[in-house]
Amino acid sequence: MNKNQIQGTVKDIAGKVQEEAGKLVGNKEQEAKGIHKQVTGKAEKRLGDAKEIVEDAKEAVKDAIKRL
Repeated sequence: MNKNQIQGTVKDIAGKVQEEAGKLVGNKEQEAKGIHKQVTGKAEKRLGDAKEIVEDAKEAVKDAIKRL
C-alpha cells in the first residue's frame, strides 16, 4: 500500500462523515463538500492503485531480465 492509497482512503472516509454531518444538520454546503472530498479521495486512491500496478510490472520485468 502506498501513500496515495492511504491518503485517498482517509479523504473518502472523511468526506462520508462530512456529508452525513451536513445531512444531519441540514447544511447542503457541507454535504456537497463531503461529496467532493469523497470523489477526490477515490481519485487519489485510484492513482495509488495505478502506481502500484506500474511498480509491480517494473519489478516483474526486472526479474524476467535477470532470468535471461
